[in-house]
Amino acid sequence: MFDAVARRYDLTNDLLSLGQDRRWRRAVVAAVAPRPGERVLDLAAGTGTSSLPFAKLGAIVIPCDFSTGMLTVGKATNPMLDFVAGDATRLPFADSAFDAVTISFGLRNVEDPDTGLREMLRVTRPGGRLVVCEFSSPTWSAFRTVYTEYLMRALPPVARAVSSSPDAYVYLAESIRAWPQQAALAARIGAVGWATPRWRNLSGGIVALHNAVRP
Repeated sequence: MFDAVARRYDLTNDLLSLGQDRRWRRAVVAAVAPRPGERVLDLAAGTGTSSLPFAKLGAIVIPCDFSTGMLTVGKATNPMLDFVAGDATRLPFADSAFDAVTISFGLRNVEDPDTGLREMLRVTRPGGRLVVCEFSSPTWSAFRTVYTEYLMRALPPVARAVSSSPDAYVYLAESIRAWPQQAALAARIGAVGWATPRWRNLSGGIVALHNAVRP
């Protein structure tokens, strides 16, 4: 599915989010706060758009994704990045290999999110950071209703107009509706062994930015 949307993935996301995805990416970089020379694993990196800011700040960033179609487009667009194909539930990296691990809008697509979170814990050094940016539940009930209507009614027609695989965005809308709310996801992050899980809302809770630390 993700191979099919790779060609116009970044453009489609920008249009569907009304440009908010750029703000969310900046928030992720600020939350990771990479220092020069630190090793950062960027999971569900897609074409590498989310990885570039880490490299520009001097971090050693590894964009990792299970979609070879995404990686192919990413390597053609950003040849300076060291893309790695990998399944989040069986990461091809050594224990404690990274100073920070981040995943944006990809955890809900992992077949077993809890196993994925454990793998992220395994490859992060003690004291290292986790940053998860994921769609969530708007905090204002009236806005939540409008947002749900947008997801289920407006998003698919827009996707048909601009995406190379619009059916994938029907799945996107359904997966967002089924995803745990902020507190529930924070509890799952803590339950697999991450310490001090916390979150802050972006765009009124459309997106939540979760942080935790490996003990």
